[in-house]
Amino acid sequence: MDGEVLSVSHHRTCASARAATVVVYFSEFGARLYAHERATLFDVAAMIAKLKGCEVAGSYDSSYRYAGKIFFVPDDALVSDEASSLDICSADDLFGGVVPYPVVKTKAITHRLVTSSADRPEGWSPVFARRVQDAVLRGYTAFTVQDAHLAATRLLRHGAVRVKEAFRDGGKNQTVITTIAELDELLETLSLEAIATFGLVLEENLRRVTTLSIGQVAIDGLKIAYQGTQRTVVNNKGEDVYGGSRGGWEALDPLPMPPAVRRGVAQARSYDLGTSEFPGFLASRRNYDVGQGLDGEGQWRSGVFEPSWRSGGASTAELAALTAFAEDPSLHVFEASTVKDFGRSREAPRHALVHFEGDDPEEGPILRYTMVMRTLRQAA
Repeated sequence: MDGEVLSVSHHRTCASARAATVVVYFSEFGARLYAHERATLFDVAAMIAKLKGCEVAGSYDSSYRYAGKIFFVPDDALVSDEASSLDICSADDLFGGVVPYPVVKTKAITHRLVTSSADRPEGWSPVFARRVQDAVLRGYTAFTVQDAHLAATRLLRHGAVRVKEAFRDGGKNQTVITTIAELDELLETLSLEAIATFGLVLEENLRRVTTLSIGQVAIDGLKIAYQGTQRTVVNNKGEDVYGGSRGGWEALDPLPMPPAVRRGVAQARSYDLGTSEFPGFLASRRNYDVGQGLDGEGQWRSGVFEPSWRSGGASTAELAALTAFAEDPSLHVFEASTVKDFGRSREAPRHALVHFEGDDPEEGPILRYTMVMRTLRQAA
């Protein structure tokens, strides 16, 4: 998968951030990780510890007495109660995000309901859904089978529909349907309880899709914004190349970008601004996948697929950029790629930071690494 450049504002020391130890934290509500994802998460923690000048102490152990303040690297966005139990009270205390309700960390928040009286779990916000409707594709969220039927009936008039299990990340557990009968077949395989708790997303299906990865990261006063393009090619090699510039979202404005990418950046920013509707929401990492392609009627469309407020595929590139900016204040633009390469006899380039090399019990032989592509000392 490919991505682009990242940016920073200023640097503070570990002492000013109060953290003395960086730990990986596996949430009670987090999804199960593949072996290579776990390995990369520990590398993310090590990179943050180096950046902060702190110790890294592996997995969090609630029975252990850590020296000083703990900085957490969770495997998933945390719900407020769990974050509070860990003494996480600001975005300076973790790499990721905190949400007020479990449903908020899923893609179920992205689309409106089929009617104003439709079933929804506690914490789902109609105000947020209205606020971001111009930043997302045509679609609905459903928390009952009946509402999923109504949503599909409306959307199928315009072409194929992609049905997503809302609590799954990335492209996992997604099915494209072209008839109500196909929806019924899918619904028979799903848990009614899971649908009621986390929801189903029904969204217009795009063809010839490009997925942009757009985000902002802040640690100890260092702040970067970036945009990149995700890619999967025939040989199963995935590269993300990420690029950005010093500062927050506004740092992306002067960078040269095609109009379609600039549109995606604007939609990601709009979606991010909408998070102010969630009480207690906070995040030091804000990442948004934006899909662009042709809808069922052949019209070009662009919209946020889903948010990610946790360590993700771009995080090693983000942290490589943060470190480079901290070490060299004259840098303005940074470009890096993250690679997930499937199959045996793969070899990382010289100077690459290797996160995993070997057999994943579930995904087979994988090589994962991060590679610095380019650094610039001017904006463009």
